[in-house]
Amino acid sequence: MRYSMFRLAAGITLAAGMAPAIAKEAPDPYVNSGKPADCIPITSIRSTNVRDDRTIDFVMNSRKIYRNTLPNSCPSLGFEKRFAYKTSLSQLCSVDIVTVLYNNGPGLQPGASCGLGKFQPMEKPAK
Repeated sequence: MRYSMFRLAAGITLAAGMAPAIAKEAPDPYVNSGKPADCIPITSIRSTNVRDDRTIDFVMNSRKIYRNTLPNSCPSLGFEKRFAYKTSLSQLCSVDIVTVLYNNGPGLQPGASCGLGKFQPMEKPAK
């Protein structure tokens, strides 16, 4: 019993000692740069960067960034970092819904579905 308590205490000490080594998320390199848009053209989306459960950056072909902050947290979006959407228009709009995609077994499986917010133009601040 005494040996087990020592191992537990040593394990807690080691774990506490490792805590500072955990990497922190990089600071946000962007600032707001204009009036939010309700929609962005799908054909102009070059890539996306899921920042967390509520934030997706849409990188456009023109290298412009539109940040979408979802009105509510979308479970596992920040962990999975991938989503799908369906729209009958040629635009992705703030009324559309994204669905988190899980990598479970063969292929991707749908997870939580969450509504988008407005698309805020972003830019890197001048140095």
